[in-house]
Amino acid sequence: MNRKRGTRIQVKLSLPVVAPLLDVIKGLADDLQKVLAKPHTPSAQAPDADFSAMWAGDLLTGQNEDIAVLLALFGEEFFSEGIVYFDRGNAEAIARACSAVRLRLRDRFLEAMGDEALESGDVEMSALDATTRKAFTCYLFLATVQELIIERLDDILVDESLVDEG
Repeated sequence: MNRKRGTRIQVKLSLPVVAPLLDVIKGLADDLQKVLAKPHTPSAQAPDADFSAMWAGDLLTGQNEDIAVLLALFGEEFFSEGIVYFDRGNAEAIARACSAVRLRLRDRFLEAMGDEALESGDVEMSALDATTRKAFTCYLFLATVQELIIERLDDILVDESLVDEG
């Protein structure tokens, strides 16, 4: 048995590159306060419309909480040092928030690109207009954040209790 502690992952980001992307994220975060990233449409066969509406409301509340955690990464410390931290308390919420913002980016700015181009990143950036280029760069940035969290998730989420590695 080994004693492991949850890890705090420190990431240094380029302030001149990331700061303009935060404007995109914040704008979409404002929009996502009112609607789900992927709208919930209750089926006609739903037995209880009130329950469905309550469930959608709970999803929206959770989405807003996750996005608040994502935005909190980019506070005073980020703007003074360019550093963000992922840890046990924020990793999952940040990954979910990145998904919500990426879905909104896709629906609002990147729909014409198609899923394969978005996921592969194989896009001719010079062929994109400035708004689409910024949205796509933001999409890739958030994908990278998600990948980093997923790659290090086991390290981030390990409890401070004893872990049996055998």
